[in-house]
Amino acid sequence: MTTTISTAEAKKKFADIVNKVAYGKEPVILTRRGQGVAALISIDELELLQQIKDHIDIEAAKKALAEPGENISAQE
Repeated sequence: MTTTISTAEAKKKFADIVNKVAYGKEPVILTRRGQGVAALISIDELELLQQIKDHIDIEAAKKALAEPGENISAQE
């Protein structure tokens, strides 16, 4: 379950929120004027998201390299 809390309230309870995210593995959405502005996630979740992004980037690069035509160097 994801917790939603205002940034003003988060300032007051910062240590508790960090513990909830880090040890309880519960994401927290920070809001300002009722709108989501940021999210706090555990390091494990961040690393997983980075691995997923890296995998997607690698697959996109493989697809681009397999396309016919001349490859363009990174400098170009």
